[in-house]
Amino acid sequence: MRKTSAALATLSLAVLALTGCAAAPTFSGASCDRTASASGIGEAVTVEGELGEEPEVEVFSPVHVKKTSFTDLTTGDGRAVVTGQQAMNLELSIYSGETGKQVFATGYDPKAAAPAMSIDDWAERSPGLGDVLKCVTAESRVLAALTPEDFGPANLEGLGLADDDTAIFVIDVVDAFLPKAEGALQFNDARGLPTVVRAADGTPGIIIPDTAAPEKQTVQTLIKGDGEPLTAEQTPLVNFTAIGWDDKQILQTTWGDKPSAQLREIAAPVADALVGQPVGSQVMVVLPAAGEGSPAIAVVVDVLGVTAAPTQ
Repeated sequence: MRKTSAALATLSLAVLALTGCAAAPTFSGASCDRTASASGIGEAVTVEGELGEEPEVEVFSPVHVKKTSFTDLTTGDGRAVVTGQQAMNLELSIYSGETGKQVFATGYDPKAAAPAMSIDDWAERSPGLGDVLKCVTAESRVLAALTPEDFGPANLEGLGLADDDTAIFVIDVVDAFLPKAEGALQFNDARGLPTVVRAADGTPGIIIPDTAAPEKQTVQTLIKGDGEPLTAEQTPLVNFTAIGWDDKQILQTTWGDKPSAQLREIAAPVADALVGQPVGSQVMVVLPAAGEGSPAIAVVVDVLGVTAAPTQ
């Protein structure tokens, strides 16, 4: 058996850090239909234990599947994962379908939450996980069997498995982060500041007015979430878009890619402005010009949750 810490495991998943994998599936809440494709996997594997704790698993080997299949052993009533970019915390164990032996496990450490990763992240590492995790809800336990092609030949080799082995996964979806800001729209009567519009998936459009930028940092709460307020010690997981005031061009955005846990490294004043904001909020921060070559910038941030470690 191989076992590593939750932080290391979910950032790299050891040998699952593949390149050149198939693209992750694209979907949204409108097409979110979680339909199991069990193919009898539930009868071939028994799983016992509490969610988030390392399970006791017995695989009635040999188990081989011609098509990747899964079933929800426990269907959680937590937040659904409705986009490929939405982050979640997982704990998982992997077993050989041929021998029934465990070949990999994350840390299952309640004191060290796994880093936030998305379905797209997992599908880059092992293509079959894209379909297995689509539309899953937090607090679910999923049993899955991945074909060699869907698990990835490099993963099989890295774990010492035969190239025709089936990978058996037991996946605990410990938590799921917000896909976008959710809460009450706030009225702001300040003049001369940008206007924000939003697409259905939450992607913001920032309209810069034809006026000079503020000379002091300005903070507006656009949506007030109903989660716990952020503290200075916490690391928020966010989506953000930054746009130049003068040229009205997007400088950086996480939308369409993946949420970030590195806002403090990217823009510390913006991270400071989020302290005290409830999870679920959308906040606009206008940073004034700071001399030649540092023009004013407007940043719109969605606070999706609090993560224990940086995402990659």
